[in-house]
Amino acid sequence: MLMRTDPFRELDRLTQQLLNTTGTWSRPSAMPMDAYREGEEYVIALDLPGVSPDAIDVDVERNMLTVKAERRPVAKADDVQMELSERPLGVFSRQVVLADTLDTEHIKADYDAGVLTLRIPIAERAKPRKVAIGGGTAHREISG
Repeated sequence: MLMRTDPFRELDRLTQQLLNTTGTWSRPSAMPMDAYREGEEYVIALDLPGVSPDAIDVDVERNMLTVKAERRPVAKADDVQMELSERPLGVFSRQVVLADTLDTEHIKADYDAGVLTLRIPIAERAKPRKVAIGGGTAHREISG
């Protein structure tokens, strides 16, 4: 049996139930995210602990990346009595506007240990390149 040490935990749980702070498909909760550049890729890591890989949707439309996930309740036997339930259930969503300098056609997604990692390559047109300078004696005058 569990011992409760925080007297306000039950009050927090009741407040969440009354305010309906769990996510729904029409009003999803946010999910924590890190975003950074690693070499020639842009990496987005999203925390989704306890979410089944088949409950994750990743969509890209133009330059809008949308990630939706649903944490469903675990099926319990009839003789199970819940003592404490703090893990949030429901729908989580995050939208990110991607720069035009990213190659959205070649996004790779991996899900491991509750973290969804998206790797988006930097587009060739956005990579630094050398510009050749031609020699010549012609000078142009700019007038305004």
